[in-house]
Amino acid sequence: MSIYKLPFGNLPDGTAVSLYVLRNENGFQVSISDFGGTLVSILAPDRNGIFHNVALGYESANEYAIADGYLGATVGRFANRLAKGAFTVDGKTYGGLYINDGVNTLHGGNVGYSHRMWEASTVDGCEPALRLHLVSPDGEENYPGTLDVTVTYTVTADNALSLHYEATTDKPTVVSLTNHVYFNLGGCASGDVFGHILQLDAESYLRGDDGLIPTGEIVPVDGTPFDFRTPKAIGKDFFADDNDLKLAGGYDHCFNFTGWQQDDGEIRRRGTAYDPKSGRKLTMLTNSPCVQLYTANFLKGEECPLAGGQPRLTQHGFCLETQKMPDSPNHEGFTNAVLRPGEVWDYTTIYRFSVE
Repeated sequence: MSIYKLPFGNLPDGTAVSLYVLRNENGFQVSISDFGGTLVSILAPDRNGIFHNVALGYESANEYAIADGYLGATVGRFANRLAKGAFTVDGKTYGGLYINDGVNTLHGGNVGYSHRMWEASTVDGCEPALRLHLVSPDGEENYPGTLDVTVTYTVTADNALSLHYEATTDKPTVVSLTNHVYFNLGGCASGDVFGHILQLDAESYLRGDDGLIPTGEIVPVDGTPFDFRTPKAIGKDFFADDNDLKLAGGYDHCFNFTGWQQDDGEIRRRGTAYDPKSGRKLTMLTNSPCVQLYTANFLKGEECPLAGGQPRLTQHGFCLETQKMPDSPNHEGFTNAVLRPGEVWDYTTIYRFSVE
């Protein structure tokens, strides 16, 4: 079998959680939990053929239930931030969303998809797949419309992990789904990611206020620390005298891919990350218009250590969260995050691993 199921402990209320392990013939292996649709680990080889876990995670479901940081989780109904817990659709304002990030809503609210049990089904074969299904009822977390969501994780023969998101609704609503995996291509215990070489096909980024809510300004990356069009180390401009970096404590910004206005459904190569020490390379392909680059600026604290007893430390991982623009329902000219009855929210992100 190329996919199998293991017990993954229990939630604080006693609910049993499972871990699904997907493995190809090369030994490339991904583990996913049905709690939160959570990507728990990715075992990928380095240039010497040695496998290490390159995704930060915890050892059991209980830690995922009580810890912050959304490690590896599927987040929604709306990923990232919504200003002051409100949004507008078709001239109607929906307020009263749970405030969990200063005065704003983050990653779906009080009990977002990151903290829900998903229904799992498996597809065995040389490219094993796990389908996770969730129905979010009308009014849950004060979002309108019943949202029917499926996320399919597939491990491919060429050492890639594909994440395919689909959603439908029975009322106009807002949707932005992503996965919050934290990568460290050197391996989870290898230190910070400042030396990782990052390239992003992004022409602009969103300026944020002191609560990291977009101000509405779309800023060209040219001449800024946010220009990753040519590969450079994550740490190269990390400590630059730049107000946007200072407000976020590093990178925690939405990067808009070149031609982001198209949204034509075509999956394109949009970025790479490379760890010179291990030789591991990550290539990101997606048809999402944007990606949130986050350098784990708030990942700290002695409680809930990572798998293997590793401490949670800032900048020891980075996220590439493909998505729609944060707070987009509240800004003219941002990406359209409104889903209507009869439409399908259909996006794919592929993380392909190789060595150099």
